[in-house]
Amino acid sequence: MEQSINTGPREWDAETYDEVSAPQFEWGMEVLGRLKLRGDESAIDAGCGSGKVTEKLLDRLPSGTLLAVDGSEAMIAKAKERLGEKATYLVADLSELEVVEPVDLIFSTATFHWITDHDRLFQRLRAALNPSGRLVAQCGGHGNVAEHAAVIATVAARPEFASHLKQMTGIWNFAGPEETEARLRTAGFSEARCWLEPKPVTPAKPLEFTSTVTLGPLLAQLPGELRRPFAEAILAASAQPLTLDYVRLNIVARTEAP
Repeated sequence: MEQSINTGPREWDAETYDEVSAPQFEWGMEVLGRLKLRGDESAIDAGCGSGKVTEKLLDRLPSGTLLAVDGSEAMIAKAKERLGEKATYLVADLSELEVVEPVDLIFSTATFHWITDHDRLFQRLRAALNPSGRLVAQCGGHGNVAEHAAVIATVAARPEFASHLKQMTGIWNFAGPEETEARLRTAGFSEARCWLEPKPVTPAKPLEFTSTVTLGPLLAQLPGELRRPFAEAILAASAQPLTLDYVRLNIVARTEAP
């Protein structure tokens, strides 16, 4: 079942992401493992991707309901293929999220760093929660893939790529815990706790992983014939084997104190 469709911020290669996103799945399972549930909650998976973690969240909600939200139509299609009628679906930019009925829980992993305006994001998430709702999330945090980002900037400055890459800033928002806690409280959350956690990754398929997971917004700006050469140049300029210095920002917040 689909809710009304809004235009998402970006399309993804959902099939490849589903194949290479084992690290994101593992992190999502860790976050889910910390989550205490009765099993009858109404929930939103904010940035459901291809639905792998969403499926495990649904297993924890045998008497609940779940709305799977993502900005990518391809991701929602893949999630729907996996989950079928177990969930409802919405293609939407989370910073413009609107729901018919507030929910008990918003769960999210590997998503919020793709949204540059966290003030707006947290306002919309707060509006989607009921008076005793919870936000439990994880995303890229301060220092995330810093070395990889430096290599990207160096390669992007090369003449063959530079004229096409006009938007090198504002691709990611890797926030710190203190500023995130302050934003959450300003957005109306009465309780907020955030912390960073290093999670380095050495992808088994570095070209496919980086092309899909980290370089997507930049590749979209390049002509088709330059996309693979750009990704290959990033890998050639990186230490081998490629190890991405992921740092995850964990977020736990409530609309009112327990």
